[in-house]
Amino acid sequence: MDAQAWFAKGQTALQAGDLDTAEAAFRRVLEADPRAGSAYANLGVIAMRRKDWDHAIGLLQKAEKLEPKMAGIRLNIGLVEYRRGNYAAAITPLASVVHDQPDSQQARYLLGLCEVFTKHYAEAVTALEPLWPEKSNDVLYLYLLDIAAQESGQKELDEKILNRMATVGQGIAEFHLILGKAHLNREETGLSITELDRAAALNPNLPFLHFNLGMAYGRSGDYERAEEEFRRDIALEPDLSDNYDQLGVLYTRMGRDEDAERAFREALKRDSKMASAYAGLAKLYQKQQKLEPALKMAEATLRISPDYKGGHYLRGRILMQLGREKEARVELAVAQKALDSPLDKERKAREEERIPNPELTKEP
Repeated sequence: MDAQAWFAKGQTALQAGDLDTAEAAFRRVLEADPRAGSAYANLGVIAMRRKDWDHAIGLLQKAEKLEPKMAGIRLNIGLVEYRRGNYAAAITPLASVVHDQPDSQQARYLLGLCEVFTKHYAEAVTALEPLWPEKSNDVLYLYLLDIAAQESGQKELDEKILNRMATVGQGIAEFHLILGKAHLNREETGLSITELDRAAALNPNLPFLHFNLGMAYGRSGDYERAEEEFRRDIALEPDLSDNYDQLGVLYTRMGRDEDAERAFREALKRDSKMASAYAGLAKLYQKQQKLEPALKMAEATLRISPDYKGGHYLRGRILMQLGREKEARVELAVAQKALDSPLDKERKAREEERIPNPELTKEP
């Protein structure tokens, strides 16, 4: 067969879900024509379906070099970076797709998510607001847009969103979930549990519901109920790293060090870039006087998230305990400088109280 026939065979196999046959066919295309960008693009799609994100990004970048005008390739690059948690890296390819195809709902929504996750809130509003006619009945869309509106100080838009939520949300489990999260962010734990229980009455298997109930009961001091809720969410969403991370925090508070270490490790199995899990392990090892492992975990935290709250202070304290006073003083000075910045204080105070939003990371 010639390259065109191999390509047709690959497409047929890919559409049928026969990934091995499709991969073999597209590789035969490349043997005949090493500059066949569409073959690299399809191999990238195969890697995406296998959730082999690192392999996928390499194939898609080769495809983009050969076919720079194909918006679909750039969309897939953005999607892969999003799935890898590289939200900043996803913005440029997604923005280029939105520029070329303003009506692409998927590209716009992904771009808005990535702008929110990288704290570019005004840019997120710009990306997301044009979706209002199509998505204003979707409470998760409204919630995402409201985060962007609140954080960028757009009060009129915030009011518009809240009014819309009240209109479309009655009797919808997701609405009560989001309302419960809002109360939790305001430290109104009792009201939060009431709303989350309403969501549970409407849909007890609602994704992320039991995660948020776990957060609420943890804040109320009912650690046993919190553990039960996190375990219920794990039964529904076994790959959600946030459940294990929060179990680690919970077990640390309860003095169950072995369980805490196991939970943080389980979180990192599912998300190797979860800074909070590394920080949890660093604090745990520091308490146990395992200072070298504690230092490694603190450094991993800062490598992943250089502005992680308390990260420099934690590393500084561990270095001091190790007798590395000169390095420790540098770290503690960085930590003190952050504490002395009013803007930094305000930002980090908000972030400290904000509840994780794993429901927003679900692929649209």
